[in-house]
Amino acid sequence: MTTAGLPFWKTKKLADMTVEEWESLCDGCGKCCLNKLVDDDTGEIHYTDVACRLLDLHACRCRNYENRRQQVPDCQILTAGYITEFNWLPQTCAYRLLSEGKPLFDWHPLISGDPESVHAHHISVRDRAFSEDDIPDLESRIVVWPI
Repeated sequence: MTTAGLPFWKTKKLADMTVEEWESLCDGCGKCCLNKLVDDDTGEIHYTDVACRLLDLHACRCRNYENRRQQVPDCQILTAGYITEFNWLPQTCAYRLLSEGKPLFDWHPLISGDPESVHAHHISVRDRAFSEDDIPDLESRIVVWPI
């Protein structure tokens, strides 16, 4: 809580958050780790149900978070400096919600106090995604549920 009695995400800009605050915004859904396809003509983003090979499909967390860029060079590292580029994140993502001036959902662990709430509300990729090691053809794996 802040001095005003409000939680930090209601009083601070994303750019002003500490590393701990920033990291706590992640709800653990794993959707950002899904492979996405971008339509070259329209720029539209299409989500697939195929996740990065580093994503633990049950825990919905990166297996090597600290060194992910060494193993997956095109991994997108979220920072406040790229807030205007958060449109590729799912509409349920706290980083995107806060950058758009919207509130967190009730199931978000910062609100619910339970890190399993994101899974209980079927927001996460748990039991719905596959590893890219097992699925080579992304175009046949486009889905709408992450949005």
